[in-house]
Amino acid sequence: MINKKFFTGCLLASALGDALCAPYEGGWQERLVWRIIGHTFFGKKRYTDDTQMTMDVAQSLCTQNGINQEHLAKTFAAGYKWSRGYGAGAAKMLKKIRRGAAWHSVNRAAYPDGSYGNGAAMRVSPVALYFHDKPEKRKTAVQNVSEITHANPLAIEGAQLIAAATSFALSQMNFAQFHSSLADHARAEPYQKRLQTCRIWLKAGEQPESTTVARELGNGIAAVDSCVTAIYIACRFINQPFADMLRFIQGCSGDTDTIGAMAGAIWGARNGISRLNKADINSLESAEKIEQLAEDIYDSHCIRTARRAKKQSSRNGC
Repeated sequence: MINKKFFTGCLLASALGDALCAPYEGGWQERLVWRIIGHTFFGKKRYTDDTQMTMDVAQSLCTQNGINQEHLAKTFAAGYKWSRGYGAGAAKMLKKIRRGAAWHSVNRAAYPDGSYGNGAAMRVSPVALYFHDKPEKRKTAVQNVSEITHANPLAIEGAQLIAAATSFALSQMNFAQFHSSLADHARAEPYQKRLQTCRIWLKAGEQPESTTVARELGNGIAAVDSCVTAIYIACRFINQPFADMLRFIQGCSGDTDTIGAMAGAIWGARNGISRLNKADINSLESAEKIEQLAEDIYDSHCIRTARRAKKQSSRNGC
């Protein structure tokens, strides 16, 4: 049985990656805005829509015992606040859902082929934890979580890669198998090429500068320009301090908060809460709630595991 500390480490590291990298996102205008609204009234570091939607997924998963798209869409809509930094397309969509629209009637309103952004990938870590030992169920759940707002195949594939990487990290899979298994999840050429670059760098022990990583793997809001970037950075820094990884992400510029959230989930699933700085956790908005959600996922996993064991025992006549 995987220790609870890796579940809590995953969600807390994802939220910290989001909150601590948000001040470095985008250009000077975005950074100025976050400097103004980046702390709560009580001085806690605020998280963005990345963590809000991750919490929404975790909450819906546990209350529904799986993915209920109708419930999750309404949960997303209820959690929406403009100050979290939601993208314009997502904001319009969630406001319509809040007013009563069905999610499947509005998820292609802004983009006929569906959004190809990384908004699905940034929130799938709870799915990776909940279904970490059930890969086929994980894939279906990621598809269902993603298409509510990001129906484009590239967005969904990016989410599948992040979920798989998080599950592999949680299981303490060795990194040779890790990258081989990830390659099996890459269908689109942009992902295949970026993963190949990632493998070459890691195998050769190369340590390119953050500017090179941003140029070669991407640092943008599109899933193809950020998901493999996050996986590479998490792998490169997996045995190093969390703060070192975040400094590197901050140096990449671009969509730093989402890259931080995705890389943080993978790093945290591998290392657990014990390797996170307690002062950082204490400085994070809603840290106790995030930790509780991770524990709820863990408890749900334990209950389901016990039920399966009981059924198997009954079949064996024990």
